[in-house]
Amino acid sequence: MKSSLETLSPTRVRLTVEVPFDEVRPSMDAAYKRIATQVNIPGFRKGKVPARIIEQRFGRAVVLEEALNEAVPAAYDAAVIEQGIAPLGQPELKIDQDLGEMAEDDPVVFTAEVDVRPEVDLPDYKGMKVEVADVEVTDADIDEQLDELRGRFATVTPVERPAADGDMVVVDVLGTIDGDRVEEFSGAGMTFEVGAGNMIPGFDDAVRGLSEGESATFAHTPADGEFADKSVDLEVTVKGVRERELPPVDEDFAQLASEFDTVDELREDLRERIGRVKLVEQGIEARDKLAERLLNEVDIEVPEGVLADMVEQHFTDGHGDEAHRAEFAEETRGTLRSQFLLDAIADAEEVEVGQEEISAWIVQQAPRYGMTPDQFIQALVQANQLQNAVGDVRRGKAMTVVLESAEITDASGRPVDLSALDVEEVGADEDDVEVDEPDDDEESPVVDGGDTEPESGAKG
Repeated sequence: MKSSLETLSPTRVRLTVEVPFDEVRPSMDAAYKRIATQVNIPGFRKGKVPARIIEQRFGRAVVLEEALNEAVPAAYDAAVIEQGIAPLGQPELKIDQDLGEMAEDDPVVFTAEVDVRPEVDLPDYKGMKVEVADVEVTDADIDEQLDELRGRFATVTPVERPAADGDMVVVDVLGTIDGDRVEEFSGAGMTFEVGAGNMIPGFDDAVRGLSEGESATFAHTPADGEFADKSVDLEVTVKGVRERELPPVDEDFAQLASEFDTVDELREDLRERIGRVKLVEQGIEARDKLAERLLNEVDIEVPEGVLADMVEQHFTDGHGDEAHRAEFAEETRGTLRSQFLLDAIADAEEVEVGQEEISAWIVQQAPRYGMTPDQFIQALVQANQLQNAVGDVRRGKAMTVVLESAEITDASGRPVDLSALDVEEVGADEDDVEVDEPDDDEESPVVDGGDTEPESGAKG
């Protein structure tokens, strides 16, 4: 097999591949056998029709076409390896011959146009300087976390009054679009804390002030998912209002709710944990600023065909107007540029991903999709996304190289030391892998996930 490469643009190439007929012959033999099992010719048993009879009856071009369906993709894969290119998406294959006019031993010649990962002229990505915001752990931060912990041990008493912030309220929710029930936005017996901010926008406002038996209706337009950009009417009926009484913060509470004997010990533990969370926030801010600066310093072209396919796939359900499509396309363009940049850094640093790192990534990501690690890896395999997961981990490690070598200071000029953190976790951006979420045991989409808070040495 011979191959040559022509660069059509920084993101697209054309391969010309010549395959000697001897390399096609095994596929021809297999094609004769397949055709023989599919046709009925008088005088011959099915599957026993000679090759010359098949050619006489159907023409050699039919057999060649059948054979090339097998031989050409294999030859294309070999040419990709030979030319050392990194294809993106499916190639446009074209056979440059009239199969009906091909002589017995003529080589098969075809071309393949395909988008490729662009070459990236890397800037100096080590030793970069970046400034992040000052952080401080205040008594108010600690009090907030203490109140959260107290809430886990609160007593709840039914009351006959309108719901107010801090109350636990039981509600039934009916979601409809044009009068038709939408199961994803409906549910019975849901319990939530009014004012906690864990519900979709408008939910707290609708329930606040309602008493048991009263209802309110409001509209919600999801930003993504199956019902993106569609107005959903939500009717919320209060089934019960329960007042919470928080326990006092004393030594008994410290011993009940944590592993500590005194309130001072508990507060100090919370201070350390909140400080760690804020340090993670500084690390993420540094990561994002470094990534943005790098992208501003390098010109990376995005394959328009790949971008168009990603946009089309995202909007296959027909949701979204032109403005939404344009916004998504611009976001996706930025994501692709970031991926190409980090891939280039990973190549330059010869970054490799081990099995343990993939396993750790799967354990970390699985809860986001409401799956166990085993279910998540099965979903990745079924969606043919496992290799994309490896790429995501590899890019995270590449960003870690940049982050670890950077000089990070806060707004007051103090050095920020991230060594106490798992810097690889900070270096990893939100993953680009998408898998189908399970249908079973899903939480209602009216509930918002909220932000991650520090875990204390608490019970409950």
